[in-house]
Formats: sequence, C-alpha cells, structure tokens
Amino acid sequence: MASGAIFSSLRRRRSPTLEAFLAPVDLSDVALVQTLVTVVNELVSCFSKCSFFFQRKNTRSLIRKVEVFQLLLEYLNDSGSKGGKGCNLPPTALLCLKELYLLLYRSKILLDYCAQSSKLWLLLQNHSISGHFHDLNQEISTLLDVFPVREVGLSKDVREQVELLLKQSRRAKLFIDMGDDALRIRFFEFLDEFENGRIPESDELRWFYVEKLQIGDAGCCRSEIEALEEQIVNHEGDIEPTISVLKGLVAMTRYCRFLIFGFEEDEADLENGNQKKPKMGLITQEIAETFLTVPKDFCCPISLDLMKDPVIISTGQTYDRSSISRWMDEGHTTCPKTGQTLAHTRLVSNRALRNLIVQWCNAHGVPLDPPEVMDSMGEVFGSASPTKAALEANRATANLLIQQLANGSQSGKTIAAREIRLLAKTGKENRAFLAEAGAIPYLRNLLSTPNSVAQENSVTALLNLSIYDKNKSRIMDETGCLGSIVDVLRFGHTTEARENAAATLFSLSAVHDYKKIIADETGAVEALAGLLQNGTPRGKKDAVTALFNLSTHTENCVRMIEAGAVTALVEALGYEGVAEEAAGSLALIVRQPFGAKAVVKQEEAVAGLIGMMRCGTPRGKENAVAALLELCRSGGSAATEMVVKAPALAGLLQTLLFTGTKRARRKAASLARVFQRCEIASLHYGGLGVGYAYASNSAQTRDTSFAAGDVSVPMSISVPVL
Repeated sequence: MASGAIFSSLRRRRSPTLEAFLAPVDLSDVALVQTLVTVVNELVSCFSKCSFFFQRKNTRSLIRKVEVFQLLLEYLNDSGSKGGKGCNLPPTALLCLKELYLLLYRSKILLDYCAQSSKLWLLLQNHSISGHFHDLNQEISTLLDVFPVREVGLSKDVREQVELLLKQSRRAKLFIDMGDDALRIRFFEFLDEFENGRIPESDELRWFYVEKLQIGDAGCCRSEIEALEEQIVNHEGDIEPTISVLKGLVAMTRYCRFLIFGFEEDEADLENGNQKKPKMGLITQEIAETFLTVPKDFCCPISLDLMKDPVIISTGQTYDRSSISRWMDEGHTTCPKTGQTLAHTRLVSNRALRNLIVQWCNAHGVPLDPPEVMDSMGEVFGSASPTKAALEANRATANLLIQQLANGSQSGKTIAAREIRLLAKTGKENRAFLAEAGAIPYLRNLLSTPNSVAQENSVTALLNLSIYDKNKSRIMDETGCLGSIVDVLRFGHTTEARENAAATLFSLSAVHDYKKIIADETGAVEALAGLLQNGTPRGKKDAVTALFNLSTHTENCVRMIEAGAVTALVEALGYEGVAEEAAGSLALIVRQPFGAKAVVKQEEAVAGLIGMMRCGTPRGKENAVAALLELCRSGGSAATEMVVKAPALAGLLQTLLFTGTKRARRKAASLARVFQRCEIASLHYGGLGVGYAYASNSAQTRDTSFAAGDVSVPMSISVPVL
C-alpha cells in the first residue's frame, strides 16, 4: 500500500484544514513553540486515556513518544517565557521543530484512524497500519538525530528523556501483533469456507464476532458492514484487500448479522418509529441517490446499470452489450424498449456514447472496466466478478431472510423485506436465487400490509427482482401479484411505495406479452394516469415511462383512452422531465384512428406538441413532429386542418428541417408533403415549398410507416435507495 493511503483516506473522511498538513512559516521561535505546545497537549489529552481495540502496543508506544515531546516543548516554552527575549533557538532546532509540527499531526491522524475506524477494517489493515506506526517511529529517530539537544540547553531530566527516546527509536523494529494477525487470518479462513461451498459453524462465527471482536449487537454489526461498504466506494486502487474480497467479507458479515443477532434490535427501531434509511451497499449506478446520480442516458434500459459497453441494435436503441446479448440469447426477437421486431441481431458499438461515459466516470472517480474484460454481472464498481464466497454468503443470508418472511413477527418481516430489497439491488445472481428461494410470494403478501414501511420495502424489493428477466415471469405468474402491485399503485400508504409500484409495472412491461395483461388489470392505467397528473417529479417520470411501454402494444390504445391516459399525456407535454416521453406515447396512440380522434378532442394537444417543437429536447422535437405527422395521417381532414392551422408551425418546421436530428428531419419532410397535398397548405404555407423540397430530397425516403422504434425516448429509470 502506498505510504500516504491511510492518511489520504482519513483526510477524505474527516477533512482537516489545510494547515494540518503544512508546517508553520514565518513564526518567531516563541510563537512556534507555543503552537507546538497547543498541538501536543491536544494530542495527549485526546489519546492518552483512549482505549484502542487493535494496535494497542503501537498506539501506546507512539503516545509515550509524544509525551516526551510534550515535556521538551513545555520546557522550551517555559524557558522562553522566563527569559523575555524568546527561546533563542539555533536554526537547526527551528527546522526540527517545524518538522515536528508535521510529525505530530501525522501521529494525530494515525491515532484518530485507529480510534475511529471499524474493527473489521482495522483487522484487515493490520500489517499496513503497523507499517505506518513504524514509519513514524523512523521519522522520530531521524528528527532526534538532527535535533541539537545540547545546544538548546535543556535541563538534565528533560535531556535524559529525549536521549532515551532517541535510543529506543533507533532500536525499534516493525511490530505486528500476532494475536490480531491470527484473527485476521481466521477472518479469511471463514471466507475460504464460503468459497468452497461450506457454511462455517454458527458457534465459530459467534466466537469470532462476539467474543473476539466484541461486536455485541445488530446495530454494531450493521455499522461494521456500512464501514466496509464505504471502503468499497472510496477504494484506493493500491489498498488491499481487493474489492472482490471486500464484497465477500461484506456478504459474510451481513449473513452473520442475522444468524447471530436475529432481528430483535431492528424490530425495536421500527416499533419506535426510528427506522434508519439504510446506506447503499455495493453500488451499481442504478442505485445512486446516496453517492452519485448517473445521467439517465448512460444507463442500460434493461439492467438500469451504467453501461460499460453500449451497443446499438437494429431499431436504433442503445443497450449495454451484456444485457442485450443475454436478452437475445434467451430467444427474444424484439427490441426490449419499443417492442419492435429486430431486423437482425448485429450489435454496433456506440463509441461516441462510450467516450462520454468514460469521461463522466473519470470526472467522478467511478471505475469502469474496459469492455474486453468486463465482468458477467454488469456491476459498476469493482473490476472483479462476484466471488463464489460472496455469492454463497448472500445465498445463505437470503435463506435466513425468507425464513423470517415466512415465520417472523410483523416487524421482523419488514426488516427481511428491506434486506431483500438491498440484496436484490446488485447482481443478477442475487436476484435469481432470491426468487428461486421463494421470496416473491412472501413479498406479495406484504404488499397488502397496513404497515407502510413493510409495504414500501416489499414493492421495491419486487421492483429490484424484476430487473432480472426470468423474474418477470415469476412475478407475473404468481397468483394475485400483479393485482397487489396495482393496488399499491392506487392506494399505497406512501408516495414512494406508489412510485415504485409504477416503476415495477414499467419493468414488467418490457416483455411485450405482458403489456396487454398489465393494461387490462383493473385500475392500472387509471392509476398511472393519476400519478402522471398529480405525482412528484419522480412519480411522473415513473408513470410516463410505464405508459409509454404500454402504448407500444397496439391493443392497449382503447384501454388507455378509456382510462384517461390520453388526457394525462397531453397535460404532461408541459411538464419538464416527462414531456418527451409523453409525446412519444401520443405518437404511438394516434397511429390508430380512434386514438387520433381522442387526441384531437384534447384542446391543448396540438399546442402542446407545437410548444415542444419550439423548446423541447432534440428527442422531444422528434417525438412531437412524429405525433403531428401521425395525427394528420390517422385523424382525417379535421385533424389535418387543426395541425395545419397551428400558429408558428411553419417557422418551427423550417427550423427543424435544417437543424433537427436525422429522424426529426425525415418526419418534418413527410409532414411537409402532407401539407403540399392539402389546399390549405398551398394557401398558408406556399412560401416554404423550396425548403420542404430540399428536406424531402435529403431524406431520400418516403416515410410511409411509423413504428415504436421511430419514437426516441430514453427509457432508463433509477431504483431508489430507501
């Protein structure tokens, strides 16, 4: 490990001021000594009576050395005060005291690190931290070798103390506590047992965590887990153990938390209404509210994770290579986002997007594996695939949690649902074995609970499980599960529960065959429309993405009209953040005559689409002009007249013909030809003929069909950290 890694890690966590790492300059000898006295007194008072669990001998030895410096500095300070003319220190002594300033602060940082860090992390870093104590001892020896003890004029007793410290420092060797190291080795032996498919004896684990490490309750164990997870997030590239090993240790400790301590303490927290929102575990960038929000265009619509190797399929949509390859390998022949049949299965690397993702990752310190060595999990943090130890420990934890869901108290079930939700946030393997172990029926039962926390945890756990394709069928096939999810969407106890129910419907509707089933479920579309109209910004986003997915199935059009979805989508054209998806949905709905008729009845529909052409995003403009074009084609003369008479449309079309995306220009050219075939077009927009003709020629195609793939909508959603 690099010599400054621990210090940089602690600086990141505790953020001391800049002067902590710079030697004082331009101070008189008296002021310098007084400053050092303040520093050393603070250090001794903080740590002389502190009880260190690990590094006991090294910490005691360092504190004793600092106490000798305290005697030296207090003597110099007293001498300067009595003399009235300062300490009259020789230049060499002044230089040594400035170096001592840095040495004292480095000692404070290291002692603070040992006092504040988690026990498991200190255990893992036993050799490295011991090395830092040895380095400080060497610095003390070097400093005292240079310090002019006799020239300073110390008293006999102080001089003897300093000289004795010098001798001790010269003789000192690297000390590693063998008792501590034996525990570290045993920690890894437990991990090896999981790696080999064996679960360690519960008595052995209890002996290690409770008796030896004195982790006495579930709260302390949870803190240890969170501390290790923090190290994964802030991992220095040259620190051991590796991220994959850390993930295994986190998984093992999480298993021990429930095996040893059960759910009692957490139950008390819930009963008192003090449920703490859990910290994020092993981050995938779908789950980034606590640490980092990933731009939605960088997320794969299938896995919802940050894309490592974005590729373009035949419909023009972009996915992460591993996710879309798995989709195709499972026999799917349609685009997951649009439902459009794939013309071919070739994958074209989206190098431009890949470069943007790399730039973003570099700017935010997010590791990103190169595509050729990408792991099978699609995880964002860490270069290694999940180890067998982590998988086996998580599997064992899942069994404990599902047992609690089956037989535990109500508050215990709530905790189990929360932990399943967190466990399902990372990795298809976790999502797979949670479902295989029988989590879905128990989570379904909790959806109807009067306990708002349990309901919120359960619906979000189902959302996370549904990200794995095979689990979609398990959820849909579970009797009553879809209806229960819709009930949470309609009547959920919390806003977040209702929003996550909408996101679950979006995830499930990625399968084309389920779109009609979801739309036909009583109250589903009505509730999505209501959430789009009255929800929070995030709720509106969840609702509009679900409605878009449902609108890609042609048989859902009538149902969406009857349920009021068209009205909600038209209103959403004015909502920032969801307008382009709303326009995309409307463009699909108006392909059918009765859909066009329903949209025409909405007085603000055309005006809203025109407004998007004026101020929308490039994708929004594409979808808006596509919707207007399809409205003219399917809505008859009345709809065409309404579109043609729209104020400012001529100028907006002219702009779009020359500045829009390729797809937008093609749609605009097709809409121009519609105008040219209308008498009203010749009356009002004859002056635009040349521009339209140019755009028409540049399109090099006659746009006579419209499919879901012609609507450009980013479909990534985030799974929130609860």
